Amino acid sequence: MTVHERVIVGISGASGASIGVRIVERLADLQSVEIHLVVSDAAKRTLVHEVGAEAFSHIRSLSHRVYPSGDIGAAIASGSFHVRGMIIAPCSMHMLSAVACGHADTLVARAADVQLKERRRLVLLARETPLHLGHLRNMCAVTEMGAIVMPPTPAFYHKPQTVEQIIDDLACRAIDLLALPDGPIARSWEGEPPSGGPNRNYIAAN
Repeated sequence: MTVHERVIVGISGASGASIGVRIVERLADLQSVEIHLVVSDAAKRTLVHEVGAEAFSHIRSLSHRVYPSGDIGAAIASGSFHVRGMIIAPCSMHMLSAVACGHADTLVARAADVQLKERRRLVLLARETPLHLGHLRNMCAVTEMGAIVMPPTPAFYHKPQTVEQIIDDLACRAIDLLALPDGPIARSWEGEPPSGGPNRNYIAAN
């Protein structure tokens, strides 16, 4: 019998909503994963602007459970509800600050706070540039508390040809940080061959 790993995906209002969409799509491809989705009100606006009017309904259809952003009494707001971990993608500076300071007044922030107190994986795709000292201090604070800060910085050694390939690689790398049984799913770097030619040992996971 397949054991389902619960994964929480939070999407906040920063630019980069397509990464959150792709994370949900990639998780939906994994038979062992049960997706628990919470999208902030600001994120719903960003999804429409950056991805399209049907973006939220699309990821909602792929998720096993979807929670209103203000439902702080939801299952994922409690540490007794066991999950593998949580990804917030993108993670706005407002959300980062809330997590860093323990301001769990929304379900995204509360669910993130639960991951920290239960010592579970929390991956934050912090999306902003340039960064001021407050941003950096908040990143330091959440890292000290056990979160993983993963700015959505593209890898170019795979020579991506499209924006979609960059987004997919970022999504896969974020998912791999949860160390799911079905992973890793991201393409890995196997080293550059001495001759500078094609590396026959290069492995593309997908």
